[in-house]
Amino acid sequence: MLHGIDVSAYQSSTYDTDGLSFVFIKATEGRSYVNPRLAAQAKRGRDAGLVVGFYHFLWPGNLTAQAEYFVQHAPDRAGDILAVDWEATGDGTHASNAEKDHFIRTLKGLRPHNRVVLYTNRDYWLTVDTTSYAGDGLWIADYVTAGHPRIKANWRFHQYTSEPHDKDVANFPSKAALKAWATP
Repeated sequence: MLHGIDVSAYQSSTYDTDGLSFVFIKATEGRSYVNPRLAAQAKRGRDAGLVVGFYHFLWPGNLTAQAEYFVQHAPDRAGDILAVDWEATGDGTHASNAEKDHFIRTLKGLRPHNRVVLYTNRDYWLTVDTTSYAGDGLWIADYVTAGHPRIKANWRFHQYTSEPHDKDVANFPSKAALKAWATP
């Protein structure tokens, strides 16, 4: 298992990279928010030699516009991983299964040189998701022992805690294998 973290504007741009193989960085949300630390956090990960991913927090509606907004702000580099964060929004709503699937497919069309994965929590995966479509892979949040999410589906990434920040593992035998997978 490889270790990584995910960061947003709530975390420092000088996050600790010791022992990490990858980082996911929040890039955008909806069609109006861009992480003000995006560039500095990406530089930190790249300078440390990490595999870098970017995620978009999905809101219901305007899916094509949201995908275009995300790729407008997320760096365009082959080998970076793109992710859609699908969960309840601040007002308690969420994008539908059809919207989630449309967003992933649109994103894959806009960035064919990047892997696109779905981030969601165990509850959504088991009770809200009806299509099991996760693009190129599933990134599951389930706060249990690292590498042992309580799902039967194949997964690529597992967020296993949020203390003291979001920590993840990747289901790859080596960083070289992750890098090879990340470059389709």
